[in-house]
Amino acid sequence: MIIKRMLLNYIQVSRYTSTSSVLTTGDKLKQTRVFTSQDLVDYSNVSFDANPLHLDPEFARDAGFHDKLVPGMLVASLFPRIIASHFPGAVYASQTLHFRLPVYVNKEITGEVEATSIRQLKKKYIAKFTTRCFDNTGVIVLDGEAMAVLPTLCPTQG
Repeated sequence: MIIKRMLLNYIQVSRYTSTSSVLTTGDKLKQTRVFTSQDLVDYSNVSFDANPLHLDPEFARDAGFHDKLVPGMLVASLFPRIIASHFPGAVYASQTLHFRLPVYVNKEITGEVEATSIRQLKKKYIAKFTTRCFDNTGVIVLDGEAMAVLPTLCPTQG
C-alpha cells in the first residue's frame, strides 16, 4: 500500500531526451513529482527532521511562507531516483545543492539531470550531471551538480 501511494505521487515517471539510445553529453532525464503532507511526515520519521516549517502550516505561515515547506533534501532526492531508475546499479558519488526558492507541499516539481561529461573507467562510466528542480511555472527552485558511476550508457525507461 505504501509503495503504491509513493508511485502515485509521481505524475510522469520519466522522460529521456536524446537522439540516440546511449547517454551522451547534453541528454536530459526528467521526472515530475508532487510531494504530499504524508511524504513530509514519512520523511520526518525516517530523517528525524521535525522542523515545524515542514509539518505545521500555521507555523510556516507565521514564519512568512504560504504553506508547509517540503524539506530541501527530500526535493533533492529526485536526482538519485532519476539516475537510478534509468541506470539500475548506478552508484551516486557526489551532489552539490543550491536551494533557490521554497517548495510547497502539494505543488508539482520537475527534477532534471543533464549529462555534462562522461568518461569510461574500465567497464563502468563516470558521468557528471547538472541537476535542477523546477516548479510548475518553469522557475528553478533547486540546482547543483552530481556525479555517478554508471554500469552502462544505455538507459532503461525507468
